Amino acid sequence: MKVTNIQELAKNAISIEISELISLKERINETFEKAIHLIFNSTGKLIIVGIGKSAHVANKIVATLNSTGTPSQFLHAAEAIHGDLGVIQKNDIVLCISNSGNSPEIVYLLPYLKDYSSALIGMTGNPKSKLAEMSDFVLDSSVKVEACPNKLAPTSSTTVQMAIGDALAICLMELRNFKDQDFAKFHPGGSIGKNLTAKVEQFLSSQKPMVEENSTIKDVIFSISSSKHGITVVLENGTISGVITDGDLRRMLLKTDNIGGILAKDIMSKNPKTIEKEALAKEALFILKQNNIGQLIVTENGNYFGIIDLHRLLDEGIN
Repeated sequence: MKVTNIQELAKNAISIEISELISLKERINETFEKAIHLIFNSTGKLIIVGIGKSAHVANKIVATLNSTGTPSQFLHAAEAIHGDLGVIQKNDIVLCISNSGNSPEIVYLLPYLKDYSSALIGMTGNPKSKLAEMSDFVLDSSVKVEACPNKLAPTSSTTVQMAIGDALAICLMELRNFKDQDFAKFHPGGSIGKNLTAKVEQFLSSQKPMVEENSTIKDVIFSISSSKHGITVVLENGTISGVITDGDLRRMLLKTDNIGGILAKDIMSKNPKTIEKEALAKEALFILKQNNIGQLIVTENGNYFGIIDLHRLLDEGIN
């Protein structure tokens, strides 16, 4: 098969799914809104049931909801009839996902899902199915055509199901006024966790170069050379008054040959950028990038505490 044909096949599949998503958008109505308020006002969990490809979609929706403030649990339809129905409590709401709405396992389960929960929401592509008939609310996930060339494999239908799940999660987040601080509580690990929770002090260098305002150039060179940062902090009676970088030293040497009487205060850059150690690491990265600098002075209650480096933050996945 030619590469151009492969590209066309891929583009056509995506176009079909885009078309189905556009159709879905037009079907978001009062029923969807009522289902949202039902879930929002529930005192129990949202149990999401599925089988086959819909089970995979259900698992993803559960993961998204749990991470955005709506307690949810997945229930596999085949396992449910062998004991797992016990997970459903009377104040729980069940969301059952089935494209056909008539899968044998789903049809068998429906009376139990209905009786054991406070409400049953059906997500189906068949408005005349048994699932649609028995549900309190029906979320229409119908598609005209699957993107699969044989029109058989769940493709467009699972994309639409996933989109409905995302829409549910986003609406519930808004109703709960769910902010990034809340999101951080459920994502302590990985890149997301670091960006939402990591503090500046977690990425400090063990080196803390410093000189006094009246330090000689020799002292400045020794201080800068003793650390890997190419910078030293200038203090006056313990208070930060400036910084000197190796670039400042080079510029000084280009201007004068007589460096004997030059002191740290003569070549330092005043009012350096600083950040408190309790600030988020991503805030430090923003300051570094905004000011096109490689290091940032870290303070504790305004006092010199250490140095944080741009490359350290990037290597740690802060962005």
